[in-house]
Amino acid sequence: MIDASAGHASVRAAPRARTMLLVDDHELVRYGTKALCAELVEEPVEWLETGSLAEALEIYRARPDIDVVLLDLNLADCKGLQGLRRFLAAHPEAKVAVFSATQDEFVIRQARALGAAGYVPKGSASVEVQKMLRALLLGDSAAEGRGARGLFPASPSHSMYDRVAELGCRHLEILELVLSGCTNLEISRSMLLSLGTVKNYVSALLLALDVKSRSHLVSLFH
Repeated sequence: MIDASAGHASVRAAPRARTMLLVDDHELVRYGTKALCAELVEEPVEWLETGSLAEALEIYRARPDIDVVLLDLNLADCKGLQGLRRFLAAHPEAKVAVFSATQDEFVIRQARALGAAGYVPKGSASVEVQKMLRALLLGDSAAEGRGARGLFPASPSHSMYDRVAELGCRHLEILELVLSGCTNLEISRSMLLSLGTVKNYVSALLLALDVKSRSHLVSLFH
């Protein structure tokens, strides 16, 4: 007689595919990221991709089983950390990691404070990007336990950031956009504020941080 139970025991269940939603408006970046991570984990990885925040929100709504969202900061329909804010507001349970060429310490700190699961700099060595994405996909407890040294780049203490912490929410949003390279007009359109109001906010930022010009302000965070 054939032992059916023994036969079943020898058959391993197929591993569940991990799902990564890659949100970046540069097709070449998306292609390169997928190629880099083709052998990221032993289990298969299903890649979903889009170039806009609006479509990313729709994809996640239709596929709540997505393990990680890799979100670029500057998309056609959002600038700076607004995309992260909007995504987590719509899907607070989502595991969203920022994927950006920006390595500004202020932006990294703000992303973490807003609830990002990690921050993956595009300029990092390929092996480092692979390690961080693997930790995000598999829930690497060792990497997560290292905090800023694991899923976020290290950020040394600086008195400038203590002063920034005292600013209001709207000031912080505008500072994020200034550091992302946005002009006053672009900030005005993005935040639906008058150009005069934006100029007032920028002037208040210069005064609060004791700097004389916009370029001086940007240089402090780079």
